[in-house]
Amino acid sequence: MTLVFASNNEHKIKEINSLLGSSFKLLSLHDININEDIPEEEPTIEGNALSKARFVYNLTGRDVFADDTGLEINSLNGLPGVHSARFAGENKDSSANIEKVLSMLGDTEPREARFRTVIALIIKKKEYLFEGIVTGTITYVKSGVEGFGYDPIFMPDGKHSTFAEMELAEKNTVSHRARAFEKLREFLLNCQ
Repeated sequence: MTLVFASNNEHKIKEINSLLGSSFKLLSLHDININEDIPEEEPTIEGNALSKARFVYNLTGRDVFADDTGLEINSLNGLPGVHSARFAGENKDSSANIEKVLSMLGDTEPREARFRTVIALIIKKKEYLFEGIVTGTITYVKSGVEGFGYDPIFMPDGKHSTFAEMELAEKNTVSHRARAFEKLREFLLNCQ
């Protein structure tokens, strides 16, 4: 089965390929010659995922899925949430986003947070949503070089390392994205 993944984020594409396995062929936006940024202007994570999938579907007519992820920090009233990628500005600078979160938190305790991923799938002209959540805490300093985004400051519950300190295989056993994509994978395997 061939699906378009509405992303050009190489980190995400690598992660998703390892999650979905060889039963599926993923095409990135680059693979289908869409090089523009897809608007992310919805007020919710679900809305952004759906709008990205619809944008690509309307351009190509191909089966497509898109995801959107937010880091939701309890003591910041759910921020950065739907604005996670652009929290420190429109240029999507992960380091600046991390610094802003750490600055806003200061020495705040507790530092509970969750990552939430929503995947929107459009297949055979029907829309579906899949959600994955992982809870954890925000560390006081960045640690690790793997992954992307807020991975250097997010430590999932039950682990003693941040996502950025984990090999991809370990991260994929617990991550929000892995949980959402496992639901997507099961759905796709059952609808073939």
